Amino acid sequence: MISATHIHAMVIHFPIALLMVGFLSEVLALISKKDFFKNTAFFLLLLGALGAIAAYISGGYAGDGIEDGPLKQPIELHEAAATLTLWLSIVTALFRVVIYFFNYNRAWTKWLGILLFTALIGSVVRTAYLGGQLVYAHGAGVELTLPEFNNSSPEE
Repeated sequence: MISATHIHAMVIHFPIALLMVGFLSEVLALISKKDFFKNTAFFLLLLGALGAIAAYISGGYAGDGIEDGPLKQPIELHEAAATLTLWLSIVTALFRVVIYFFNYNRAWTKWLGILLFTALIGSVVRTAYLGGQLVYAHGAGVELTLPEFNNSSPEE
């Protein structure tokens, strides 16, 4: 059976990839001045923000029942980082949507958008690192199943 932890592990990688590639497209748009990269960054940001919402919700279910014990502090750190990432993704996406629909292209809006996107990526990296620490350093969500060993030797 698939648990909430498994669903979170499956969902979380999509917004990470979408936002990272979106940011790369944003950088390429700055360098090349091509609308293709600007539009790509915009749509990947929107998809990444939607994915961040799904990842946050699935993470809430995955963390249920781990409020006490040795994982309390690492879970709380990851959850706080995820909350910041969620809000940064929503604010950055809404900012870009407003700029896009009102066609308000000023130098300050371009640079504020880049600053928000950069902060978002920094937050994504921190949240991902803390999530990785939960799994690889603390064993959160890891189910260990050992093979059955019998006492007979293979020669018997």
